[in-house]
This record gives sequence, C-alpha cells and structure tokens, in this order.
Amino acid sequence: MTESSFKMVMVRMKTKFYEVMGMQRWLPTRSQSESMSKSRHDHVDRGCTRAGEPIAIDPNYISWLGEHPSALSAFNQMINVAKGKQIVVFLDYDGTLSPIVSDPECAFMSDQMREAVRNVSNCFPTAIISGRSREKVFDFVKLNTLYYSGSHGMDTMGPALKNNSYDINYQRRSVDKEGNEFIVFQPAQDFLPAVKKILIEVTKRTQHIQGVAIEDNRFCLSVHYRHVKDEDYGRLEEEVKLVLANNPDFHMTRGKKVLEIRPSIKWNKGDALKYLLETLGYHKSSDVFPIYIGDDRTDEDAFKVIKERGQGYPIIVSSTPRDTVALHSLRNPSEVQLFLDRLSRWGSDNATTNHQ
Repeated sequence: MTESSFKMVMVRMKTKFYEVMGMQRWLPTRSQSESMSKSRHDHVDRGCTRAGEPIAIDPNYISWLGEHPSALSAFNQMINVAKGKQIVVFLDYDGTLSPIVSDPECAFMSDQMREAVRNVSNCFPTAIISGRSREKVFDFVKLNTLYYSGSHGMDTMGPALKNNSYDINYQRRSVDKEGNEFIVFQPAQDFLPAVKKILIEVTKRTQHIQGVAIEDNRFCLSVHYRHVKDEDYGRLEEEVKLVLANNPDFHMTRGKKVLEIRPSIKWNKGDALKYLLETLGYHKSSDVFPIYIGDDRTDEDAFKVIKERGQGYPIIVSSTPRDTVALHSLRNPSEVQLFLDRLSRWGSDNATTNHQ
C-alpha cells in the first residue's frame, strides 16, 4: 500500500469512528496515541480519556462500536423505543459514576455527576448497584432520592411500597432520617460471622505482601492488588485460594485489579435488579423499561437479565473492545454524565414517564 493510500484509509477510519460516536469529525494535526500498560494478570484494567481529549483510533474498537454503538449517538432511537413506558435506571459506581483511581477510598464522584444523578432520580426510579458496601456507596453519593444495593446486591435498600416473593427472614423495615420507610434485604445475612472470620485470616496471610489493600464490604471482601508488584501477584492469589480452601462456602471472583471473596449463594447484580423491579411493582410488567449502565464484569449479570426480559438497554462503559452482552456503550464517566443529563432533560419534558 502506498503512503497516500494508507492516509486515505486512516481518514476513512477516523470519519467512521466519529460517525459511530455521534461526534463532530476531528482530525489531529499530529498522530495521537494512547499508551496503556497491563500486567499479565490484569485482564480488565484500562485507562480512560477525558471528554474533549484526542482519541487514538483503534480499528478493533471501531469494529466493536459497530456492534455496541454509542448510547449518545443512539439516544433518540433509544428514547423512541422507551416512549410510553416506565423507565427505571440502574447504575454501577466505580468506573461508571467515578473514575477508577489507585486508592479505592478516593473514588469520589464530581459535583456535576452528582447533580446529573440527582436530576435523573427526580424523573425516574434510580438505583446504584455496587460491589462496595451499601453504606460506603451512600457516603460517596450522598443522595436520598436513590435506592442503594451494595456487596454485589447482597445488601439492598429498596422501596417498602409493594409486597414481594422474597424470604421475609432476610428483610427488615427501616426508616431514614427524613422519615421515609424502606426495606433492607440481605440474602447473605447468615454468612456475616464467616465473613468477619475470613477478614482476619486473609489480612494475616497477605500482610507481608507489599501493596495489598483489603476492603471490607460487609458481605464480601475485596483484595485490591493495584499496587502489588507483578512478581508478587502469584503469591497473593495463592494465599487467597488457601483462605477459600478453608472456607468452602465462599468463592473468588475477579474485577479491575481486585480479587473478591464472596459467599457461594445464587445472588448477583442481576438478582438485585430483579428484586428492585419487583419491589417497585414492575417485575412482570411489560410497560417497564430498565436501563443499566456499568463497566465491570459483575455488571454482565445485570445486562443478561435485561436482555432476557427482551426490553430495556444494558450499556457498557468501556474505551476498549471487550466481550459483553451490552447493546450500547459509553467511553467513560464523562460520557455517562452526558447521557444522564440528556435523559433527565427528556424526562422532565415527558411527565407521563416521570417518577412520582
């Protein structure tokens, strides 16, 4: 291929990229590249670009976007399908409402994002489903207009308006500071004593591995290894597996630079989504339209539930190609905020779908 032919191909690729992304065509005067380094054991961690920054054109990503088009460019089409139905919004937290950061305790959301989430929750029932503890997510978000589900759905604060088919032994009624009544559902409640015991054991076993950070998410434990040296990762994983060998009622899952220890019960973010829809009175309704936005492997369980319902939109947050059952995509939290802003503006103009 001649140099001129190669340049023409690149121009076509860039033009196609911006058509898919729903953005104005922009061609840099210099070649732009985005370098990312991944350790051999980290298969999901990635960098994020801020809105307005030049984007490296990856042919694989362009192809992937053809299968998972931008939710921003497809917004009008999505809303046309949702018209006349009750929209319910579900959101992950880390990597979706806040950027991925090196210190999990500093994953703060911006004031602009908080305002976007508040506006959406004023229009539609809205819930945050996270792997973190429910209390920790609330401390980050600080909004009383949402429902919160922590520990991958094993600790859910839902509405007290509807009866549901779930075990009453794991549900309790409570009242918040504003006097609003809600139900806390904790299907992994019986595992709490064991989680506390495992926390002590895994802390002791990993204390000599530099860079390990263990996060207590109440019903599950997150072993963060973002600051662990590559040569120490194998030893860390082996120690976690030894802990699980002593506790057969638990299993390990993987996330972004994290190994998670979870009770072995059939419960995940998809089950939490179904629980919240039922307690809202929408589980069997054909007039409900769930939208779920998330960036983690664990969000795939919720994506699958929406696809099985045959109605709604699962949206993956990713700036790189990846396997997913999501129908649409957003690149990063900045685009999530733009999407939520558009959704709330549309919702405020369409009172028939608003959340009362």
